Amino acid sequence: MGKLYFTRHGQTVWNVENKICGATDIALTELGHEQAIALGRQIKESMEKDGLMIDEILYSPLVRAKDTAGHISEMTGIPMRMEMRLKEQNFGKYESTPRNGEEFQEAKTHFIDHFEGGESMLFLAQRIYNLLDELKAESDEKTYLLVAHNGIARVIKSYFCDMGNEEYARFGIRNCEIMEFEF
Repeated sequence: MGKLYFTRHGQTVWNVENKICGATDIALTELGHEQAIALGRQIKESMEKDGLMIDEILYSPLVRAKDTAGHISEMTGIPMRMEMRLKEQNFGKYESTPRNGEEFQEAKTHFIDHFEGGESMLFLAQRIYNLLDELKAESDEKTYLLVAHNGIARVIKSYFCDMGNEEYARFGIRNCEIMEFEF
């Protein structure tokens, strides 16, 4: 069985301000760069000591993910390439609003809603599931690290594990936290 690794980008200013980044292109903070470098060191150490094998890094086109992937690639020597389907969900009218806002928390449980100009969770899941199906077909030959966003982590987790609507809406990972999945 093949493996897949996923990490969320390093910290951004809007993460600090508790704002929804979504498809808005927000840069890493200094701490975000430090987190990505530390994750690169951790991965390199696991490659050397534990035999961790990652063949390629695929990253979201948004600068926060690109810079995170760049730091990891520099530390580990793993080649990287942009994967457009890893771009974070466009949350429409909710971008730049508080992450814990009551209206947004409710809207996240409406999987067909486009958030007045955004992308529905169903469209997001389709593009991520299609990508994962392709990576699964290659999983005997290559192991990937995906560098993307919290919303993408949620969809990836739902691909591998059954999740109820509320669990799905609440799921999240920390900046530069790494998750491992088996196909």
